[in-house]
Amino acid sequence: MTTQDIEAELSYAYLHAVAAKAGVDCQATNRALDNAGTDAILHVTQDFGPGAVLTDISVHVQLKATVKPPTSRDGKLGYFFEGIDQYNRLRADTVVPSHLLVVLFLPSDAEAWLRHTARQLVLKRCAYWVSLRGAPESANETGQTVYLPRDQAFSPDGLNSLLGRIARQEELRYEV
Repeated sequence: MTTQDIEAELSYAYLHAVAAKAGVDCQATNRALDNAGTDAILHVTQDFGPGAVLTDISVHVQLKATVKPPTSRDGKLGYFFEGIDQYNRLRADTVVPSHLLVVLFLPSDAEAWLRHTARQLVLKRCAYWVSLRGAPESANETGQTVYLPRDQAFSPDGLNSLLGRIARQEELRYEV
């Protein structure tokens, strides 16, 4: 496998681990959905409490992983999203269910990505999520820098909070 393949596989492992801990089903997609910008689908059937309207929720996820240190702007992490066609699919207002971009920021040193001992398995750094729905059109033909809020860590608690927002039918829109 190439280094980029390993980064991508670690992003799948991260997504699956977080979803499992949150009690959410996570399935990798087939080639057709992958070509449409969906690497995985998260699904949960749950009552999210007062104010929740939906109890059966699916979310499509586009996964990315990078070793490039993110830029920082106004409490957000910058990531250059390559592939303007995928960017445009994720920013479309006409797409249901919700589509998210999840970016795993890995250490620059590949030896630090994953550590294993008899006591623990540690995947270094963190992934963040963002909805690109309503993001501005790009003037660039190859990609677009997107900004992922630091308070949108893709963690078990963060995932359940996100799913609660969807259950309450809160609109997830991109904020520059």
